[in-house]
Amino acid sequence: MSERRERKPSAAQQARRASRELAVQGLYQWQMTGKSITAVEAEFRSQLPDDDMEEHENWVKVMEIADQALFHELLHNTVRYKAELDAAIAPLLDRRLMDLDGVELAILRLGAYELSRRMEVPYRAVINEGVELAKSFGATDGHKYVNGILDKLASRLRSAEVSARRR
Repeated sequence: MSERRERKPSAAQQARRASRELAVQGLYQWQMTGKSITAVEAEFRSQLPDDDMEEHENWVKVMEIADQALFHELLHNTVRYKAELDAAIAPLLDRRLMDLDGVELAILRLGAYELSRRMEVPYRAVINEGVELAKSFGATDGHKYVNGILDKLASRLRSAEVSARRR
């Protein structure tokens, strides 16, 4: 029996993951408040949580390691292409888009953006990141739902890449 060694993520991978974490939180805030995405980003960058020391330290760490340019791109372009992303996601759902949990909707929109517009990111990485974000921020079994929807979306948006991988 062989043990599988878990690879530690590189600094670049950690920066991308932190950017996605921030983007999901920013998208969620945008969805809930109706503020412009520029205002949400500005608030995000200027305010640090101060109610809980551990939360404050975690926030500072994520902000420090995040790829700020990627955070900006993900946040603004997910909003810019919202109608297109929602149109791609909606047919795959078992409920109306507006009935989705806000966190899951933010994650699905982010995943749809990356699948449709960031072709340099492998589809499996997009799905994995979506699942990990849902485990961190979503409801108990939300990651299973996100996994299923992003997998179906990848088959539609990146059929050649998915087919090649499954062979």
